[in-house]
Order: sequence, then structure tokens, then C-alpha cells
Amino acid sequence: MHVAVLGAGTMGRDIAHVCAVAGHDVTLRDVDTDVLDDARDHVSANLQGGVDRGKLTDGERTAALDRLTFTDALDALAGADVAIEAVPENMELKHAVLSEVEPVVADDALVATNTSSLSVTSVMDCLDDPSRGVGLHFFNPAYVMGLVEVVLGERTAVEAEAVEFVEGIDKEAVVVSDTPGFASSRLGVALGCEAMRMVESGVASAEDIDAAMELGYRHPMGPLKLTDVVGLDVRLDILEYLREELGERFRPPQVLKRKVRAGKLGKKSGEGFYVWEDGEAVRPADE
Repeated sequence: MHVAVLGAGTMGRDIAHVCAVAGHDVTLRDVDTDVLDDARDHVSANLQGGVDRGKLTDGERTAALDRLTFTDALDALAGADVAIEAVPENMELKHAVLSEVEPVVADDALVATNTSSLSVTSVMDCLDDPSRGVGLHFFNPAYVMGLVEVVLGERTAVEAEAVEFVEGIDKEAVVVSDTPGFASSRLGVALGCEAMRMVESGVASAEDIDAAMELGYRHPMGPLKLTDVVGLDVRLDILEYLREELGERFRPPQVLKRKVRAGKLGKKSGEGFYVWEDGEAVRPADE
């Protein structure tokens, strides 16, 4: 199967990784060649990490890399069986990308968006055939996390095909309806939002709040460290959208707004609620 992944940022490159390891030929497309170069290095390093941890053999790593194509050329997506959009959470941008890609991929291709909060129905409004549009919400990092939300838009007619694809890349599919924030984003940002308010009001430090959830509730990562990994700007955009759709309980905390204004976006910028070095949280950030 030929899988086209649109956007080589944080999510796109990891989705491409997952699909290549699963045996699919993958074309990762981005209009920024520097982003593509970074994505190539990132995927190669993560595949080598899989070998080092005993998750992959050297042969499987090499085969996965051989299945990957990194390109800025639209025609490289010709005939793709699945197209997964993974560009930033901007409706106009998503429409532009999907409208450009739809005529190029196979006539019966599954067309997916990786949006974590926007209406899948609205995202797919730009397609000539929105019935083949579906949400495939991967989790960060996609090559580690086992869940993919299959989000059904109002006109989605490819539920079975989407679930089959997800299971074929060794992920667990959870089917949800197209409501604001779906299931995971809505619950995840609610927890993260309350954790931020607790930091603001001095209930506990970010480190202790995270430890409470990791040790007391067996969360693999606390809500504030997870916010850093996702990106504070991404969390802010999601909260603003959910506030508009669902009300004031999703009002973004001031500490989040301050950090985003200061460019403290989490892991990708080197500081959020934690200070990050070489991809690891080394200490809580000073408030």
C-alpha cells in the first residue's frame, strides 16, 4: 500500500515512521526542504533507537528506511491509497493541502486528517468526495503510542476501511463521533488545564503534580510534562477552540498564555513547564 503523509513536522514524520515499519511504501511530503531534512534525520535516529532497544532488527530498520521517500513534489503522491494530513491546526491550511492532494491520489483513496480537535466534517468539506474523509488522530510520539482515534465525520463512509488500516499498522482503533475535542483531546486538555491552574494558585509544583498523576494514577507522563511534549502553543489553540465550542470551562490559564507569548513552547523550544536538553526534561522551569 502507498501511504502519503502530508506535513513533515512532529506528527507527520512519526506517522510516516509507523507506516513504513508496518510495511507500507510511504511518501512524506512537505513544502519546506529544511523540515524534510530534519524529518529524515529524526526518523533515521528513532529507527536506530528501535534497534538499540531490541524492538527492531537491523534488517527491519533498513527496510523501513528504503520504503520512505521524503519530497516536496506533489506528483510523488500520485496514486496513493491512503493520504494522511498532518499539518498545523489551521482550517484554511488543511483545506489548501487536501484540495491540492485529492486529485493526485487514487480515486478510491482513504483521505484522513490527524487533527486533534477541529471538526473532521469541516476539514473534509473541501473534498469533492467527503464520504472518503475520516479523522485518524495519532498520539505523540506516534511510533510509541498504541492508540489511534478514528473520528467519523457526518459524511464519512469509510469506517471499516479506516479501522482496518489502523489495525494493519499495529495500532488500536477507538471509534468516536465528530464532536469538539473528540474523546482524548477533550479529556486530556481538561486534565492539563486544571494542572496549570493548580500551578498558578500554588497548590503544588509542576514536578509534584506530574509525580502525583504518574505514581498515583499510573499515567506514563504527567499532564504538565505531556503539555511540554505536545507543545504549549498547540494546547493553547485547542483550548481556545474548545472554549468557543463548549464554554468557559476550557478557558486557557494565564500561565499558558504567558509562556506562549514568551516563546516557551515546551520541548520543541527548550522550555515550557520544564527545561529540556537533548530531548529530555532536565528540571522544572523557573516561574
